Amino acid sequence: MHTYIIQRILLFIPTMFLVTVLVFAVMRLIPGDPALLLLMGESGEGKFTQEQLAALQAKLGTDRSVWVQYGDWVWDMLRGDFGISMFYNTPISDDIGDKFPITLELTVLAILLATVVAVPLGVFSAMKQDTWPDYIARVIAISGVALPTFWVGILIIYFLVRLFDWLPPLGYVNLWEDPGTNLKQLIFPAITLGFFNLAFMARVTRSSMLEVFREDYIRTARSKGLAERAVIVRHALKNALLPVVTVSGYEFGRLLAGTVVIETIFLVPGMGRLLIDSIFHRDYAMVQAIVMVIIAVVLVLNLLLDLVYAWLNPRIRFT
Repeated sequence: MHTYIIQRILLFIPTMFLVTVLVFAVMRLIPGDPALLLLMGESGEGKFTQEQLAALQAKLGTDRSVWVQYGDWVWDMLRGDFGISMFYNTPISDDIGDKFPITLELTVLAILLATVVAVPLGVFSAMKQDTWPDYIARVIAISGVALPTFWVGILIIYFLVRLFDWLPPLGYVNLWEDPGTNLKQLIFPAITLGFFNLAFMARVTRSSMLEVFREDYIRTARSKGLAERAVIVRHALKNALLPVVTVSGYEFGRLLAGTVVIETIFLVPGMGRLLIDSIFHRDYAMVQAIVMVIIAVVLVLNLLLDLVYAWLNPRIRFT
């Protein structure tokens, strides 16, 4: 096990290196000069001289060669320094430190809501296979997969205003300061974000439960006279959850990145909204730092899920 963990951690190095190259190259391929955008202002009508543009480019470091910019960025990042935001002129580490907990809370809440609903829905659908309850559950699952997340968010806002004349409170309050207001603001973004994940996990749970129900040990448990609830909870569900655990790592990473759109729709001041604003302002340093944080979280999470998978299925041995 220890050898496997070390090997996986060592694989982080080429993965992170490839990500640094891709995100750095993509940002330089996007049209637009950060210095030019700063001088032109929000209205795009700012006046400046060529000397002012050259001076600001030198200050931001965009006048240097691409290779020098990349080398300095990677070296500073290895030392734990993400640098200064080109647009906000604030330490990037501080900005991410303020925004990341909000995005993480939204993502965790979304996946918890999805799991709490999806697993029982998938189990119930498998138990009632090819009946009306199963058909209804499958329609819900297919709808969740088919509907775009941003459209679901817009519909939720529309119906909240149209039917209840109410909107989630603007701004953000920390969970430990006012849990009620915090939940009011994040519950509907979390439902929107987790709807696709709910549908996908329900389908995976149903398929896995149907496969487990056909195993010999389930027939043996039933033949021993165990109650159906004990058969499902103690024998079938634990093994059926293995594929759900496997896909949950991917889903968590997708949800973490998916907050970009949802935070913009619901005005949640998280890291996703910061990423959108940074891309708009061509803030290279901020975008690169946010992408690297997301990738690092996804890599670590997938390693932890592999270990949980081995704990749920003792037959698995990592060598």
